[in-house]
Amino acid sequence: MSNTTHHLTITGMTCGGCSGRVKRVLEGTDGVVSADISHENGKGIVVTTAALSTGDVVNIVAGTGFGVSA
Repeated sequence: MSNTTHHLTITGMTCGGCSGRVKRVLEGTDGVVSADISHENGKGIVVTTAALSTGDVVNIVAGTGFGVSA
């Protein structure tokens, strides 16, 4: 099964705690291989299995309370 890389723009993160929270939620989700989240530049790179679409990843991040677009 191949992996997919999703590039996100995430708004509203102001500190390492914010980016850490998003990273923990993502990496705790079945199908997420890795998540690199930066509050400094408001970007996220999320690697998933084919089981998760970009829309799924966006919805997961939105559920943490931050704005997100792909």
